[in-house]
Amino acid sequence: MHLRFSQNIKSLLEKLANKPLTLADVLAETSERGFSLVIALLVLPFLFPMPPGFTVILGSGSLILALQMALGQRFPWLPKRIRQFQFPRWFAQQLLKNLQRVTGVLEKVTRPRLRWIAENPQIWQLNGLCIAWLSVLLMLPIPFTNPIPTIGILLLVIAMLEADGLLMCFSYGLTAVITLLFAVAAGTFWQALSSVLQSLFQ
Repeated sequence: MHLRFSQNIKSLLEKLANKPLTLADVLAETSERGFSLVIALLVLPFLFPMPPGFTVILGSGSLILALQMALGQRFPWLPKRIRQFQFPRWFAQQLLKNLQRVTGVLEKVTRPRLRWIAENPQIWQLNGLCIAWLSVLLMLPIPFTNPIPTIGILLLVIAMLEADGLLMCFSYGLTAVITLLFAVAAGTFWQALSSVLQSLFQ
């Protein structure tokens, strides 16, 4: 794995697998990169089957960090309860096994491009807004949809770490498509719920 993203995440997951670390430990050693790396660490589990109860903590952490980015912050902060969250050792080991599948494809499509976009401070804030919105969608209680916004978040995180402005532009389009998909799903759900309620009260 040659991407900065895969190397950094692999290193963090190996540490988590060998010695349980809190998110505070991860933040302490990643500095400004902590935004991208910790967000990736928080959402990566949503690509795979996950134990119940993790969604709120992991999704909230991603949302809080993304909002800080949107406000132009460069050093991440998390509330104490989320900072003290520990990934179970077996869980980190499972993520480590799945990481190769995720990064193998990405290494073929990302590299430093359009750096004038990737390194623009306003783009940093726009990325924060997009990740915050996708994090909200991620936490919605809609079955089997978690991987969809997760992919959008991971692409933005990787684009930031790799300084790939072209991938960022693609991710903005993908964010719009994901938003449309969720709007259609919400509309369909509301229609179905309305029909059920009407049948109950007729």
